[in-house]
Amino acid sequence: MDLLRTPDERFADLPDFPYPPRYVDLPGGPRMAYVDEGEGPVVLLLHGEPSWSFLYRHVIRVLVEGGCRAVAPDMIGFGRSDKPVAIADHTYARHIAWTAAFVDALGLKDVTLVGQDWGGLIGLRLAVADPGRYARIVAANTGLPTGDFPMPETWLRFREAVRSAGAKFDVPRGVQSGCTGTLPPEVLAAYDAPFPDETYKAGPRAMPGLVPAEPDDVEAQPNRDAWEVLRAWDKPFLVAFSDRDPITGPMAGVFRSLVPGARGIDHPVLEGAGHFLQEDAGERLGHEIVRFVRT
Repeated sequence: MDLLRTPDERFADLPDFPYPPRYVDLPGGPRMAYVDEGEGPVVLLLHGEPSWSFLYRHVIRVLVEGGCRAVAPDMIGFGRSDKPVAIADHTYARHIAWTAAFVDALGLKDVTLVGQDWGGLIGLRLAVADPGRYARIVAANTGLPTGDFPMPETWLRFREAVRSAGAKFDVPRGVQSGCTGTLPPEVLAAYDAPFPDETYKAGPRAMPGLVPAEPDDVEAQPNRDAWEVLRAWDKPFLVAFSDRDPITGPMAGVFRSLVPGARGIDHPVLEGAGHFLQEDAGERLGHEIVRFVRT
């Protein structure tokens, strides 16, 4: 596949994100970027659409201060990672395989998996496929759709907006729309940094169309199979959702009721935060993760 690589100078002077990038060359060609900070229990932070590891900057700081090792990769097509040029190069299965190869390359074990947005769609599939590697799961404003139930109207409007974006897809606007607070210009610029022009945006354009929103989607049955594993998952499972996310909000109760590992746990509700709770309540999310890991 044809790949683009964002020039390093695009990432100069990122606010509150002093962490140096590291890189892994994955099988088949693409280079995956990541942040790896701190020492202690491994916390794998998986972001979603259309963000990158910058989203977790406040969480990373709290995790490191709390004695954890924070590992935050950029999905292929996002952040500092290589970007396939063709939308067709992005598939759900490929993103799972790329992320699994990254985890394997780093040799991560006893992992606390944190998944938000697509980070959960990918991360939960990783965990059920390789349960011995994952000690705990944190589901944060995410889900595992199978197409058997209607998707929220807000998400359907978002998918249509991406499909009809035309020549200009405004990534910073997409992030801002998922926050309750107003992001400062330098933060919006950081979300725009990975994409010098429209040719770099195949990933953000592709992802909404890859969600299994219909029951006959190619990834609908694999997600159903994953739910069968989750219905027997007895390792600690924390549901850390915000209270103002119209996209994934109903999934909080589903996870709490269906996953055995979620029982008997005090699940936080991050008040006043939107879909991108890492922006609206990043420090609190970080503290909740540290508490979960330590207890």
